[in-house]
Amino acid sequence: MGQFILRRAGVMLLTALCLTFVVFFLTNLFPNLEKLAKTQGNARMTDAEVVSWLDRNGYGGPMIVRYGEWLGVAPGWTREDPETGRITGRCIDQGMDPAEAPRFCGLLQGDLGYSTVSDAEVSEIIGGRLQLTLILMAWAFGVMVPAALIIGVLAGMREGSRTDRSLSTLAIASTATPEYVSGVIFIVLLASSTAGLSPILAEWGWIDSRTLFLGSARSAMEEGVTFWNFTLPVMTIALYGMGYIARMTRASMAEVMTAQYIRTARLKGQSFRNIVLKHALRNALIAPFTVIMLQFPWLLTGVVIVETLFNYNGFGWTLVQAASNNDIELLLACSIVAVFVVLVTQLISDIGYVFLNPRIRLA
Repeated sequence: MGQFILRRAGVMLLTALCLTFVVFFLTNLFPNLEKLAKTQGNARMTDAEVVSWLDRNGYGGPMIVRYGEWLGVAPGWTREDPETGRITGRCIDQGMDPAEAPRFCGLLQGDLGYSTVSDAEVSEIIGGRLQLTLILMAWAFGVMVPAALIIGVLAGMREGSRTDRSLSTLAIASTATPEYVSGVIFIVLLASSTAGLSPILAEWGWIDSRTLFLGSARSAMEEGVTFWNFTLPVMTIALYGMGYIARMTRASMAEVMTAQYIRTARLKGQSFRNIVLKHALRNALIAPFTVIMLQFPWLLTGVVIVETLFNYNGFGWTLVQAASNNDIELLLACSIVAVFVVLVTQLISDIGYVFLNPRIRLA
């Protein structure tokens, strides 16, 4: 197992380097840098002035060198103003003595730079936004996975039955409905003060008219998570992801129920309940385990639509804003977080699959 983890870690490191370089290359193409220069400087800059601004701010060097500086394996650039004699550089913060500045300041040193839009440290922005998205992910995951497993197991226990057909239709419908469709439907039904079910529920006294669904999760960032501000986004995310896991669980359960050892257990007179719980359930959850682990990267970056729709300023919303505003440092930080989550969850999935499947352990 130790050698397996080391091999996987080596592959993960190589993959992370390749992916981050691709993202760094795409975000540092000259059209993006030209747009950044004109945004930070003057929109009427000439081409020569753009090149001069890029050189002064460390964007004029070779791509591979700047990638090494961003990683923290190459010394940060420095430049002395010929007119004022002031020394500036990547690792020299405002008001810092250049002699006391570190030589390396990149990803490996935990320095993600500054946002060119808000002029704040990228690490602080990412930390706060990521925490908000993790809260949303936890609630959505807690609703989505148990519901999907229950639907999949119930459908797969008796393949071809009416229950199987009904639950399978529900799972397919949920997967086929994008978040921006289900989210809008939920808003119309439960967030409108003049239409949908909200006025009826308020009239019946089931909900307080002053605390109707607002169709917004923004208050959760300031007032904390409540039933009123988190139900709609959680339902939107869980509904879309639930169908895929349920279908995979149903297919795995149906296959297990036709296995030879299940038939043997039936011939021995064991009850159907014991057969499902003691023999079929564990083996049926091997295949869905990988699918469940892969939901973490989707929940991290796939909540862009939901966070935008419900005005929740989490990680996905920040990613969209960074791309829209050409905030290169923030966009690079978002990409490295996404790459890290994908690779780590894939490693956990591989290790968990080995423990769940004895045939792989014995191979």
